[in-house]
Amino acid sequence: MNRIFGTLPVLLATIACGGADGSSGERRTVIQNKGSDTIVFVALAWAERYLEFNPNVAVAVSGGGSGTGISAMVNGTVDIANSSRAMTESELEEARIRGIDPTEHVVGFDALAVFLHPDNPLDELSTVQLAEIYGERGAYETWSELGVSVPGCSSDEIVRVSRQNNSGTYVYFKEAVLGQAEYKPGSLDMNGSSEVVDLVANTPCAIGYSGLAYATDGVEMPCILTERGDCVSPSADSAIDGSYPIARPLLMYTAGEPTGPIKEYMDWILGEPGQCILVDKGFAAAGSVNCA
Repeated sequence: MNRIFGTLPVLLATIACGGADGSSGERRTVIQNKGSDTIVFVALAWAERYLEFNPNVAVAVSGGGSGTGISAMVNGTVDIANSSRAMTESELEEARIRGIDPTEHVVGFDALAVFLHPDNPLDELSTVQLAEIYGERGAYETWSELGVSVPGCSSDEIVRVSRQNNSGTYVYFKEAVLGQAEYKPGSLDMNGSSEVVDLVANTPCAIGYSGLAYATDGVEMPCILTERGDCVSPSADSAIDGSYPIARPLLMYTAGEPTGPIKEYMDWILGEPGQCILVDKGFAAAGSVNCA
């Protein structure tokens, strides 16, 4: 299984521009696809492979966060919005005002992993403890309050690494872990998931969170305690079966039911070729597929 390495930038990249098809002279259809940084690498891989499958359709992919992609879809500047969280009521209302009835497509599943520096001896955490670390009224400010001493962290301070507020990962973590609470001020808010992993890997005092597909050998991932007392590690399987407490669907939104080239592209993503690319990038498929 390939992993997304922390040294890779979060790309605001375009895969394939519109242009004449070399064989027929006809101009390509260009599908604009924007949004979640969690999904951006698999979206880039989909776009590359789909161009081989259908040379007459190019898919232009960019990141920027779930909120950015959804806003662009509502404003009519992209065809597909990638999102790692559901649209909010205010976003849905804005879409309706503009005469758009967004259609949600579940294209896979992701386990939202918690990352620690390899020298951190903590091997399990609960969502209650995570809320005490990240929540505005959370009590935990030092690692000793969690019963550990972290080599290389002389200050004992918990350095909280988070995402910016336009990120679907930021929103989902808030909903799943903090509930009604706001984030505690003072976190280091990164533009993308790879930056979160890279900072934690190089900061003994740090803790961060992001999609499992961004995990590298430079970080450790504690299991997360469930209400039943089980401690479940993040994995594709635990995301699919719901046993991992911080699992989420990966979503794509279109302005109504897709038709024409957009529908064909979405069907391809949800078919075995697209789903096996998703699995290869470290996510869980939306349905049963054979990727052997």
